[in-house]
Amino acid sequence: MAVQFNTQLRCHLETIARFPPKLKGLFSPYRYKVAYGGRGSGKSWSFARALIIQAAEQPLRVLCCREVQKSIKTSVHTLLSDQIQELGFGYFFTITETSIKGLNGSEFFFAGLAQHTVESIKSFESCNRCWIEEGQTVSKKSWDILIPTIRAPDSEIWVSLNPDLDTDETYKRFVLDPPPNSFVVKINYDENPWFPAVLEQERLHCQNVDPKGYENIWLGKPKTVVDGAIYADEYQTMLDEHRISIVKHDPMLKAHCVFDLGWNDSMAIIVAQRSGSECRIIHYIEESHQTLDWYSAELRKLNFNWGKMYLPHDAVTKDYKTGKSAAEIMTAMSWEVEVIPVGDVEHGIRLGRMLFPRLWMDKGSTGRLQECLKRYRRGINATTNQPGGPLHDEYSHGADAFRYLATCVDTMRNDNIKKKNYDKDIRAGNWMSY
Repeated sequence: MAVQFNTQLRCHLETIARFPPKLKGLFSPYRYKVAYGGRGSGKSWSFARALIIQAAEQPLRVLCCREVQKSIKTSVHTLLSDQIQELGFGYFFTITETSIKGLNGSEFFFAGLAQHTVESIKSFESCNRCWIEEGQTVSKKSWDILIPTIRAPDSEIWVSLNPDLDTDETYKRFVLDPPPNSFVVKINYDENPWFPAVLEQERLHCQNVDPKGYENIWLGKPKTVVDGAIYADEYQTMLDEHRISIVKHDPMLKAHCVFDLGWNDSMAIIVAQRSGSECRIIHYIEESHQTLDWYSAELRKLNFNWGKMYLPHDAVTKDYKTGKSAAEIMTAMSWEVEVIPVGDVEHGIRLGRMLFPRLWMDKGSTGRLQECLKRYRRGINATTNQPGGPLHDEYSHGADAFRYLATCVDTMRNDNIKKKNYDKDIRAGNWMSY
């Protein structure tokens, strides 16, 4: 059987010539192999075929994963199985519902990264190859757990992705700033010699009806905001008008803080200054499992000209352990506190939209807040497919703080400031650079 297999394998290795030329690097030794681009480029097809060929050449343990894998049907199991049959390796690989095994001891495993911890993922330490499909969805936490786990000699991590946002962890980690010993290639439909005619029809249709989405879907260009983002247009306008730039603390203005309280969930704090109708977000803090005295100390380190601490309505609720409310604790630490009355979420969103044209944001210290605003979106009803209320997820805390800012921004005062010629000076550019 072995002799027969090796003879047949040499014939099948000629299929390498059918790989898009840009992906020939899949057969060279690299620690990281990354292919990104638009639909129809042949990335996933090529990755599956290359891994099958390599697992036939030598015994390999191959981990195939994505951020969330609800079932084996959502994995690359079917894609790999199809390539095995197309290559004529059906006699060599045994395909079950949960695994793929070769006569030489090669084995393919399938897993979702989000469900694993540092401890539970240790079972994959001996893997020789790790293929992450839909890499654009993988979180920083998952990467930080996975990469040190794939540690076998000459092990490789393969990543295929269709870019979503340019600030996604995978895109930043492997495209914008790839690590040493990386093979990184952008490939689109026009570089796939076997691009199917049926997809060409879809491509042309998309180009006609959705030119904005076309660049992302078919050309692999990252988006500015996620699809369906609540503040998508407003945020894009800020970018186009260069109002996300270098916005420094102005000691002549009071710096006010707007909180979204949290413990297990994140605590979000926006630091803003107001001059006339303009609102400038100059700093942002987001953490979890930290006490109010910790946040107070972090704010004091900034040495700003402090104004009020605006806390949400639940800040008056007393903690059952301490018997004190957040408002009382902050007041005891010598902060001037104002509690924002409870308000309707949709009204707050409308106020947020109205605030954007008046808004400037420091690009360096507010990166996380920008992510929250770019990703703040509504849930979709599974039955009606209609949008509902805003999602409560890791990005909603910063967005909630922004809603509170929009609610209270017009109450922010600079009582110690003499306004003579000041607005004229700041219009001249004395308060920012970009």
